[in-house]
Amino acid sequence: MKVIVDTCVWSLSLRRRDVTRINAEEQQMLMQLMDAIRDGRAAIIGPIRQEILSGIRNRAQFAKTEGFLDPFLDEEITPADYVEAARLYNFCQDHGVQCGPVDILLCAVAARKHFGILTNDQALKRCIEVLESEGLIQ
Repeated sequence: MKVIVDTCVWSLSLRRRDVTRINAEEQQMLMQLMDAIRDGRAAIIGPIRQEILSGIRNRAQFAKTEGFLDPFLDEEITPADYVEAARLYNFCQDHGVQCGPVDILLCAVAARKHFGILTNDQALKRCIEVLESEGLIQ
């Protein structure tokens, strides 16, 4: 199954950190990302690409990061995805869970395309749990 990779996981892989200094969960995320890339299962949406590149002021680093992401084509976002994202957002709100706009759009695209989501963002994980419990996403 393809997975839409969340900004936090891409960022973790792109950081210049010593891998011995990341925790076990982060190491697991990196391994899952590497497996998904190797197997051709890693997916991205435009807003995540924008989040990753935003704030990189060093032009050389921006170009390097952009080049790293170039092979990953943006999954299409349809007008219906935005409507579904609003519906999912409202559902999560009704269940006491806050979701960011990019996170919930990621969920809507993943639901339509029957993709998984690779994230270590705790707020997004709570959204996913609520949506999965109702069968709204996989």
